[in-house]
Amino acid sequence: MTLIGRTRTRGVQTLSLDSPATRNALSAALVGELADALTDCAKDADVRAVVLTHTGNTFCAGADLRDPPDPDALVGLLRQIVELGKPVVARVTGHVRAGGLGLLTACDIAAASREATFAFTEVRIGVAPAVISLPVLPRVDPRAVARYYLTGERLDAPEATRIGLLTAQGDDVDAVLEPVLDGLRRAAPQALAETKALLTAKVLETFDRDAADLTALSARLFSSADAREGMTAFLERRDPQWVV
Repeated sequence: MTLIGRTRTRGVQTLSLDSPATRNALSAALVGELADALTDCAKDADVRAVVLTHTGNTFCAGADLRDPPDPDALVGLLRQIVELGKPVVARVTGHVRAGGLGLLTACDIAAASREATFAFTEVRIGVAPAVISLPVLPRVDPRAVARYYLTGERLDAPEATRIGLLTAQGDDVDAVLEPVLDGLRRAAPQALAETKALLTAKVLETFDRDAADLTALSARLFSSADAREGMTAFLERRDPQWVV
């Protein structure tokens, strides 16, 4: 079964997370297939830019609790998006949760429709937004990210734009992105690559400095008693019983 849809229009390659039954959760298989698709985009001179989008009403629900990806694989995927020598644009028309926000902030530009919602829900299942902090923390307002990391509150699209999770939002996300994609198509490929390298240098410094520690933190927390209770409660649709 294919988990990543591929279409191309006038030099823009669209990659669609296509596992709506799991709300496009980050399974080991989906992470691997998306990484392969991005590798193909990097090699294809006809691809000027990449749009990352989704099927169903959820862009990405975060890690697949039944088949979670290896933390190193997730770090590798996020870094691959940041390092890709072509702009990556997130197109969101649904909900984004937890690890899905790592994908979103790894992208160079992110736009959403007004019905989209966002939440860092990790603390509610007994873990922390560890690995996704690599792209999130350099790009999102520090005071806002402290609030939303610690509380797991839901944000709407205007608030997500205000704090830097999104570049833009509007009633029609395709109308919002039309001038963006037009501008990318008009730009010289080498100029785009070099400009993106300027923009992502600080983000990649964070990967170089913190990836190993955050990967270890993620692995430790996902194997904790709190995580076992939190994930079980989530799957059983009940409130977790935390041990103090």
